[in-house]
Amino acid sequence: MVLPCPLIEVSGSPRERGRQYGEQAAVRIRLGIDHYSSQIASHKLTGDDVKALVSKFEPTIDRFDPTYLEEMRGIAEGVGVALESIVLLNARTEILKLSRRPAAEWDALDDEPDGCTGVVAMPEVTKEGHLIHAQNWDWKAECAETAVVLKIKRDDGPDILTFTEAGALARSGFNAAGIAITANYLETDRDYQRLGVPLALIRRKVLEQKQLAASMHAVYTTRKSAANNMIVSQANGIAIDFECAPDETFQVLPERGLIVHANHFQSPVALTKLRDTGIANTPDSLYRDLRVRALIEPHLGSVTRDVVKNALFDDFETPWSVCRPPRKNLSSNLSATVAMIVMEPMLGLMEVAMLPALNQTFTTYQLDMDIQRPTIQARVEAAPAASYVKAI
Repeated sequence: MVLPCPLIEVSGSPRERGRQYGEQAAVRIRLGIDHYSSQIASHKLTGDDVKALVSKFEPTIDRFDPTYLEEMRGIAEGVGVALESIVLLNARTEILKLSRRPAAEWDALDDEPDGCTGVVAMPEVTKEGHLIHAQNWDWKAECAETAVVLKIKRDDGPDILTFTEAGALARSGFNAAGIAITANYLETDRDYQRLGVPLALIRRKVLEQKQLAASMHAVYTTRKSAANNMIVSQANGIAIDFECAPDETFQVLPERGLIVHANHFQSPVALTKLRDTGIANTPDSLYRDLRVRALIEPHLGSVTRDVVKNALFDDFETPWSVCRPPRKNLSSNLSATVAMIVMEPMLGLMEVAMLPALNQTFTTYQLDMDIQRPTIQARVEAAPAASYVKAI
């Protein structure tokens, strides 16, 4: 039996929100800590090694936003664990990679990547004229038991609804201003040369903003430890896919009213400047985005959440498919599409199906919205069939 993702609701100061989060999600947070700690231990690191590695991220987090460490301290207090365990959950992508390196290399600055297929349908191609933003999250099958949907009620900005691993501050989601984000694994030859801001915290920063420009600034300019793809959208009809190297960002814009992205670089400019090293681990990426686009395009002008779901349920070449059942990956870990997340921010609606290759039941989560609508509505027509991906 596949259990639905629990809803965690928090409010108050960062420290208090953290305590509430930790208390409500303690069981799932402990499961996540145990899972990643065991994995890191398999890399021959001691407890002191892990503390030393985690501690390298704390000054970076503090410079980026000190309230994030405060919230993590609250989570740790609510669960009854050390702060470094919560930092581990929020920087697990980076720490899992670095834990494979000798300790002597940490200052100089593989695990199985998050797979993921993301999609945005622009208002001009949807049936109701509402932007739809969705994603399949491909990762470790065990994480179906450690995920939560977190609703954050804030006094200092828009409220947030985010699907995330328990104990992390954000992953995929949207805020009350209608700004949404999903993210996909990318890998380049520039990765892990310097420590940057953990990816989960960049996503949280995006969701804290009232203005889209500030959200995009957070993605575009924040130094990262490694590459990542982040799709940022706004309910009124803007979406940009940011292909991020650690030190440079490239854009992919909608094609025929759609953005579809898997785990390889699409921007021609990016591909002339860096080497995409991730395809060796995610060769199915090369057709997953093609499959999703091909399944949605016949419905342009009448795309609904069900159309997007059906595309993300695609089992072409299963288990190396858009929607993958639990299977051993190239690193012999048990990998799966852990969750399908479908969002319609104009309605304040998020739907989540856990392990969707085995379970097509969605749980619905709602957020009260406060979207500023433009006084002049732009009319954007879907481009003709011969159009191409616009990349900057």
